[in-house]
Amino acid sequence: MIKQRLENLRKEMKKEGVHAYIIPTSDFHETEQVATYFQARKWMSGFTGSAGVLVVLLDKAALWTDGRYFIQAPKELKGSTIELMKAGMEGTPTIVEYITSNLKEGMCVGFDGRTINANDARKYEQAFGFHGLSLKVDEDLVGRIWTDRPAMPCAKTFYYDEKYSGRTINEKLEMVRKEMKLAYANSYVITKIDEIAWLFNIRAQDIEHVPLPLSYATVTLQDATLYINQSRLDAISRAKLVQANVCVKDYMDIYEDCMELKGPVLVDPSSANSKIVFSIKEKLVEMQSPVILLKARKNEVELASTRIAHIKDGVAVTKFMYWLKKNIGKVEMTEYSAALKLHEFRAQQPNFFDDSFSTIPAYGANAAMMHYHATEEDCATLKPEGFFLVDSGGHFFEGTTDITRTFVLGPTTEEERIWFTRALRSHIRLAKANFLFGCKGFNLDILSRGPLWDYDMDYQCGTGHGVGHLSNVHECPNGFRWRIVPERNDSCVLEEGMIQSNEPGVYIEGVLGIRHENEYVVQKGNKNHYGQFMHLECLTFVPFDREAIDPSLMNQDEIEWLNNYHKECVEKLSYGLEEDELDWLKEICKPL
Repeated sequence: MIKQRLENLRKEMKKEGVHAYIIPTSDFHETEQVATYFQARKWMSGFTGSAGVLVVLLDKAALWTDGRYFIQAPKELKGSTIELMKAGMEGTPTIVEYITSNLKEGMCVGFDGRTINANDARKYEQAFGFHGLSLKVDEDLVGRIWTDRPAMPCAKTFYYDEKYSGRTINEKLEMVRKEMKLAYANSYVITKIDEIAWLFNIRAQDIEHVPLPLSYATVTLQDATLYINQSRLDAISRAKLVQANVCVKDYMDIYEDCMELKGPVLVDPSSANSKIVFSIKEKLVEMQSPVILLKARKNEVELASTRIAHIKDGVAVTKFMYWLKKNIGKVEMTEYSAALKLHEFRAQQPNFFDDSFSTIPAYGANAAMMHYHATEEDCATLKPEGFFLVDSGGHFFEGTTDITRTFVLGPTTEEERIWFTRALRSHIRLAKANFLFGCKGFNLDILSRGPLWDYDMDYQCGTGHGVGHLSNVHECPNGFRWRIVPERNDSCVLEEGMIQSNEPGVYIEGVLGIRHENEYVVQKGNKNHYGQFMHLECLTFVPFDREAIDPSLMNQDEIEWLNNYHKECVEKLSYGLEEDELDWLKEICKPL
């Protein structure tokens, strides 16, 4: 099937005189997770991961993805004729190197300009031009052969009330215009759907587990326009937009209107698609979108709200842990059925909206694949032995959660307990961080990796990511990573109110996978002549499975942190548990 699709695409490439065609994992908004309509890379390759770029030549093809998928990708690409390129690894060519080494001067490279951001398009233009290659960027060639392509999403919107969002549309527009004036911009084009949803307090279910509507926006110093299919707007959102003097126009009108904007025009070239940016005739102010930082610094209403969401989530996951422990070996269960049970516990909580991403339930060696995907037809049966890693999260009207726990289902080996404890030490070391304002995630990442690097162990991903508020579960620009990866945009200064995950792990291919993840919010601490100190306030409260913890491998301060954390778990979760669940929780949370 994949081979036939590749051949069909090559026929269209030949018609257009295109010798290499680039298919990213992207929509028109540079969204991390895309609606089914935009899943061209997945449809063309069979690779289901959330990150990757497919390049199709007339005689071969290759797919680039990152370390999260180095185990998964070869399995899914098997038999497709597509070569796996391990991005960032020694010896792996870049996309540009691959194309220029296979094409000759005078040949043509193509892509759909709406799915490539302006920065990348310019890099391609410069690099390919240097090698005498031309560009053709106005054709969606996959769309020509994808005859049963899903429809564009068109879910009804709903207004995200100020009791959860904390600010009105007018207040947010005022904040944005203040930033525009600092940048000497008269107009501002916003293309990221999480930024638009934040600005106008609207949500929708256009993308699975991502409660955001496909839309564009422009803001000037006098007015603002939301570009969205107008039939989608709910009555409350429409009224609120009118009150804020926001004009509503059709989704595709953005391309024509951009040509009429008064300059200078502010755009973020790392996210705005190249077709939009290149259509603007006025002077450009190119910089990171101001909304990114405004949105990442959660206000007090959002923080108070998200604390409630995390307690609800903690109750649900703790109930699941209790159910799992009591029923393993007695009730037949699989990775897939266990994930459904966890969803059931979350759905019982008031104001539950949706899972925040597709749950990753990975038993035994499957957990070595960081983003393993279990289906009803293809999943492992759980046995009363070893580890069961579950990475999951929930959207509540109060906020968004993300948590990973590695559960002990039965007897474990000494090696499993050692790595479980070392990974837990990694989590605790970072959780305890006290640091001066001005630090970025890469300044602190060594705290987490240190206990693993001491044993020549590492994990091929970041240590943590920002988290949105009833929005993206992955939110820039904050995060933890040992090196700067510009395209990830997760290395900003850590500021008060930023929420992010802390999720170190151990992954041994064919053997095991372990991950311990909580969410934390950056808070101010003491201030003295050295400067403003900062720390991390824990938001997530679910016990770590002590059955695999070896206290002899831990420092005393780490044991004290864990004991205090488990004490808080009992205090915060007790209201939502049945008597037998609470008795069990008190037992497993006793001090080490």
